[in-house]
Amino acid sequence: MAGHTDNSIVIDAPLELVWDMTNDLDSWPRLFSEYASVEVLEDKDGDSGREILFRLTMHPDEDGNAWSWVSKRIPDPKTRQVRAHRVETGPFEYMNIYWEYLPEGDGTQMRWVQDFHMKEAAPVTDEGMTEHLNHNTAIQMKLIKEKVEAAAKAAAGRQ
Repeated sequence: MAGHTDNSIVIDAPLELVWDMTNDLDSWPRLFSEYASVEVLEDKDGDSGREILFRLTMHPDEDGNAWSWVSKRIPDPKTRQVRAHRVETGPFEYMNIYWEYLPEGDGTQMRWVQDFHMKEAAPVTDEGMTEHLNHNTAIQMKLIKEKVEAAAKAAAGRQ
């Protein structure tokens, strides 16, 4: 069995701004509430386009564990899609992530799809991780929506 999540939110901001803010890895500790740091390890042009290898470190959990892993991210600004996967999988057998950005009215629909399978020795099942990711994704998307919309309003006020 495998886990799968598919979540989206409409952000009242231009697609270009949503794309730029959510693909600026250096800003992720300020954009997401769960990340303590991002370290870009490699940023190069590869066979699939631009490939970014980076380490994400979360804020410590209630047990004091600061989870960290390396992922590879391949953004495609032409199609407004991002494909990513964990290189250091930790408790996952695999974790693949797909982001999609679509115009919706005057705003932008941002969609995240995650496909994964937990290792047998992982402290949580696929079902448990699906529940956790669906809950946490809603929190993070709402936070990102608020921050991007605030940036859009600020930019409109300067014009």
